[in-house]
Amino acid sequence: MRAPTRRDGAERREAILDAALKCFARRGVLDTGIEDIRKAARTSPSSIYHQFDGLPSIALALLMRTFERLFAHLARRVVGTRDARACVLALVDAHLEWVLRNEDEARVMYQLMSTGLAARHERALARHKELHLAPVAAHVGTFIRSGALPSWPPLLLDVVLLGPTHEACRRYLVGAPIDPEWMRSTLPTLAWRSISGALPLSAE
Repeated sequence: MRAPTRRDGAERREAILDAALKCFARRGVLDTGIEDIRKAARTSPSSIYHQFDGLPSIALALLMRTFERLFAHLARRVVGTRDARACVLALVDAHLEWVLRNEDEARVMYQLMSTGLAARHERALARHKELHLAPVAAHVGTFIRSGALPSWPPLLLDVVLLGPTHEACRRYLVGAPIDPEWMRSTLPTLAWRSISGALPLSAE
C-alpha cells in the first residue's frame, strides 16, 4: 500500500470543503453540523479532524476559497480595462456574473459573512482578501493616481462601487423578486454614475 501523499491530503481537503458547501447551501450555515459534512464527504471523523480543527475551521477555509475564486474572476474581467468607466463597469458586472453563475457558493458566502465567524477572523480574512484582490487593486490604483477615480480608502470605494450590488445579490439569493437581467443592465451603470459624480469630493 502506498503512503499518503501531499496531493492526497489536498484532494481530501477539497472534498471536505465541497461537501461543506453542499451542506451549507442545502441546510443553511447555522443548521449544519460537522457530522452532516462528514457524511456528505463520505469520510471518517479522523480524516475530518486531520484536515480541520472543527466546524469553524471548515467554514473559514470555505469562505477563503470562495474569495479566491471570486477575486480571480474579478481580475480576469477588470485587469486590462483601459479607462475608469470600463474598469468600474467590469468590476460590478463581474461580481454579478460570478454570483449568478455560482448561486449556492455566493449564498453561502453571504451567510458566512453575516455570522460571528467573519468578526472573529476579521484580520485573517482582511489579509486574505488583500492578497487575492491585489491585481484588481493595482489596476484600480492606476485610475486613482490619474484622478479618474476618487482617492478614497478601499473600504469607501467598495461601499460606493459594490454596496447596492451586494444588497441586490443578498436579496436575490434569498428569493426576492429581483430580475438578474435588470441587475446586470442597471447596477454597473449606477455604480459608475455614483463614483463619477463624487470625483470633486475627497474622503475625510
